[in-house]
Amino acid sequence: MLSELYLRMTEFLTRKREKDEEGQGMVEYALILVLIAIVVIVIVTVVGKQVNNVFSNISNGLAQ
Repeated sequence: MLSELYLRMTEFLTRKREKDEEGQGMVEYALILVLIAIVVIVIVTVVGKQVNNVFSNISNGLAQ
């Protein structure tokens, strides 16, 4: 009887540990995604003005 209880408890703890690791992985993926989004926003902000100037110059050159 005690051995059966021990086996059930061990199985329960093993399953719980696997679920915790699965949740931890999701949090890590979410943090990576947020970091990538921040980097993309910064790059677009910095480079966006320069790209806008290039297209404006091309547009003005074609209009003349």
